[in-house]
Amino acid sequence: MDLPLNYNQPLIMHIDLNSCFAIIEQQANPLIRHKPVAVAAYDSPGGAVIASSYEAKALGIKLGVNVREARLLSKDVIVIMPDPEKYFDAHRRFKKVLLNYTDEVTPKSVDEFIVDFRGSRAVQRGKSLADIGLDIKQDIKQALGEYVTVNVGIGTNRFLAKLAAGLHKPDGLDIITGENLREVYEKLELIDLPGINTRYRARLNVAGIYTPLQFLDAPLGALRKQVFKSIVGLHWYLRLRGHEIDNIDFGRKSFGQQYALGQKTSDIQELSRLLMKLCEKTGRRLRGSSFVGGGIHLWLNFENRMYWAQGYKLKKDVYSTQDIFLAAQRLLNTAAIPARVTNIGVTVFNLHPANPEQLGLFDDSRLDTRSLARAADMVNDRYGEFTIVPAIMANMQDVILKRVAFGGTGDN
Repeated sequence: MDLPLNYNQPLIMHIDLNSCFAIIEQQANPLIRHKPVAVAAYDSPGGAVIASSYEAKALGIKLGVNVREARLLSKDVIVIMPDPEKYFDAHRRFKKVLLNYTDEVTPKSVDEFIVDFRGSRAVQRGKSLADIGLDIKQDIKQALGEYVTVNVGIGTNRFLAKLAAGLHKPDGLDIITGENLREVYEKLELIDLPGINTRYRARLNVAGIYTPLQFLDAPLGALRKQVFKSIVGLHWYLRLRGHEIDNIDFGRKSFGQQYALGQKTSDIQELSRLLMKLCEKTGRRLRGSSFVGGGIHLWLNFENRMYWAQGYKLKKDVYSTQDIFLAAQRLLNTAAIPARVTNIGVTVFNLHPANPEQLGLFDDSRLDTRSLARAADMVNDRYGEFTIVPAIMANMQDVILKRVAFGGTGDN
């Protein structure tokens, strides 16, 4: 198989907000614009920076640096705790702008979208996608604020569009086609390609592939049998040439929540309280997306750097917070705890639709946990998160705050 490059008109756009959380905070507060801003999970010294402004990045304050290190790098850094509702609101405004151009809009996270312009009326009217990208930039400034900038990438498939979007940050607009593809690859390292991590780079290096151009020119047989040893090799062979292979939606596999403990503890009672709130947040997302779960997984990290994890498939699907918590608590009761816990996480997996549901003996009775869960969710939707909570969660309003999950959009 010797497949040529894709020379078709590039009609896939990847668009993302530059330094999303930080730039939204700067838009909301003009006093911190053009200054180093770090959005951190917590403003305590050990809190990890999850986003930083371009001014902060220039000083070395990047993802993963903690607040203590950030302050050592710059005494002027402005540390801010996340405000998820602000970011979700920006996401919704962002999406609304894009839907004015085409219905084929796919959110990839809270700050990035894939836009498919095949069949779009805007393109059919003869306007170039580059001009449409410039129009979108202006519309986003109108919708989100004049300080907000986005990067736009255009390609013949999702991979090249995402690669193009990262070429000239911030506020860039680039197009990769069959004509300039080799020229673009020539200027990049393997690790610059979306989806190539250090592990994949090592595999490629072992096969004598050190640059994107060598990757492009590698025979399909070598990629399938020698490098990736699976169909993944074919996927990369197609992807690198601009042919679409990434527009498959495999669906959600799980819902979960995790928490980094500000006050480390090995007390089972305190861990149970934290676990209940994690289960409530997980359950709200599960029910909001109309799923039930058939499995539960719990994990713990300890301050001595040890790790414990356990999961199992359930005999009965879980839907309510109570059922999720009982299943997770059983796991917690079996955990060996050699030191104070630093992180705790719970996941519900083996998902399937909540409707239609099999009727049980206690349905429509006081013991119908699904009806109780739905009723509690309706109250919390109307009057605010955690208006109704289990007794074990009393006085936990400021514990396990709402966060934006990596890859999350706030749409569910």
